[in-house]
Amino acid sequence: MPGADSVETLHRLVLSSLDDDQAVETVSIPLAGKSSFADHMVIASGRSTRQVASMAMKLVERIKAETGRSSRIEGLPSADWVLIDAGDIIIHLFRPEVRSFYNLERMWGFGDSPSPAVGTA
Repeated sequence: MPGADSVETLHRLVLSSLDDDQAVETVSIPLAGKSSFADHMVIASGRSTRQVASMAMKLVERIKAETGRSSRIEGLPSADWVLIDAGDIIIHLFRPEVRSFYNLERMWGFGDSPSPAVGTA
């Protein structure tokens, strides 16, 4: 099981990659103590299916290059909602309309609307 340092390093990598790719309304939800499947859930939007797909592919490549981890990715062909399972971090990338419909932030008790990413200093 990876240590806290490697989880936080991965978390910073994910947030940095999404920021570099101009993700919109990035939110990080801490799951430690709430879930056994991950320590963080990151939710972000892209302006189009093309941007969502591009952000997802770049993120998976960066995670592999910097950590050696292979991530599972689902939803890439349509790119309305792409899920990336990076082990300790689960990333949801949406087109804005699809994100509004599913409203994962509310489902996880994190408010009604996106707020800035947690932990960006």
